[in-house]
Amino acid sequence: MVAGYPDADASFEAALACIDAGADTLEVGLPYSDPLADGATLQRASAAALRAGATFDGSLELVGRIAAARPDVPLVPMGYANQLVGGGTGAEGARRLAEAGASGVIVADLTPDEGAPFAAHARDHGLEVIYLVAPTPPAARRRWIADHAGGFLYCVSLVGVTGARRSLPREVGRLIREVKAVSPVPVAVGFGVSRPTHVRQIVRAGADGVIAASALVDALGPDGRDVAALSTLVASLRGATLRG
Repeated sequence: MVAGYPDADASFEAALACIDAGADTLEVGLPYSDPLADGATLQRASAAALRAGATFDGSLELVGRIAAARPDVPLVPMGYANQLVGGGTGAEGARRLAEAGASGVIVADLTPDEGAPFAAHARDHGLEVIYLVAPTPPAARRRWIADHAGGFLYCVSLVGVTGARRSLPREVGRLIREVKAVSPVPVAVGFGVSRPTHVRQIVRAGADGVIAASALVDALGPDGRDVAALSTLVASLRGATLRG
């Protein structure tokens, strides 16, 4: 879900619906004008949220509301370096995320090479910094990223941007096994995940978790308010993890 899409109250209702339908962890997208890793669905949602008046401060307020309502569920805001680090070390961003109730953070365009100062501040505030690993790096690079990851490693299933797809790459099983072989932390797979068949494919390959985002926003419909459809999708994806 994207914070503020289509408004904060609707996003709050959608967040609780995801959790109550079986989501173990909730990723909260922070609306941003240039979301480089996001495909058409999340770009539209982010733009709609910004038009509706979403701000960084408002997004953190929403995280706080969700944390207060469902305190046992980890919340992981996802944003970009300009939002969370800016021109400094990210100390203020890390502090504010933690105070809002976040358990971790994904900074989509930040790697461990450049993210060490921010990661240090995050650890000081009890935040896990979750890094992404794509299909393209060699095994040694994947291992190095995994060694610096907190919480879990976000394994990107394909070369490209986010967005629900009819099928995942045939190579995703091999990718998962290769990443699992070098990662000391759990591996969760995202990008393109939209159907129970995708979840079963990922779980059978040995992944520890599955990440869905664009498909959930799509399920909410054009006005972003079809919470019943959202709940149904989350429950079906959750059920697929249990059946493997």
